[in-house]
Amino acid sequence: MENERLRRQMDFLLEIDKEKNIFRQTHLSGGGRAENDAEHAWHMALMIYLLREYANQDFDPLKAIVMALIHDVVEIDAGDTYAYDAAGLATQAEREEKAAQRIFGLLPEDQRQEMLELFHQFEAYETPEARFAHVLDNLQPLMLNHANNGGDWRIHNVARSQVMKRNEKTPAGSKTLWAYMEDLIAENVEKGNIRDA
Repeated sequence: MENERLRRQMDFLLEIDKEKNIFRQTHLSGGGRAENDAEHAWHMALMIYLLREYANQDFDPLKAIVMALIHDVVEIDAGDTYAYDAAGLATQAEREEKAAQRIFGLLPEDQRQEMLELFHQFEAYETPEARFAHVLDNLQPLMLNHANNGGDWRIHNVARSQVMKRNEKTPAGSKTLWAYMEDLIAENVEKGNIRDA
């Protein structure tokens, strides 16, 4: 191909198709199969747009949506790290950074820098876009687990303290959505889907 820029963009777009083969611990609503990373990212992106009125701060929805769409691309190399897997979480940042460098490195330099910056912003949790995107990254699996009658929490014997620890920064992105999530968590503790510990 004569157009080197287009070739690199197409190489990247073909590479990220592999994200459809990375399956998560979370199952589709109604107890279906495990969702894949691409489905999770799509769901998050639409949630960001539809629920944007509940953000604590004004933010750029397009920027947050792109963060949602790219945040798990690194799992093509790094694999999915389950939210409550302490051993996996210990090495997650290093594995994902290496993957980010390789995968975003397929792009032309300006787009490589842009995607890396958005990926790092998401991970840092410091911008309004990153804070709100993280809210949806936590709400989406919680919502699916609730719709599955807590199936994934029960399989992994998840405790309330683990869910609360994972969501300790969630109120910084949306107090309204956090209140909704707290209600779902309390309901699932009451049902025995989440251990009260």
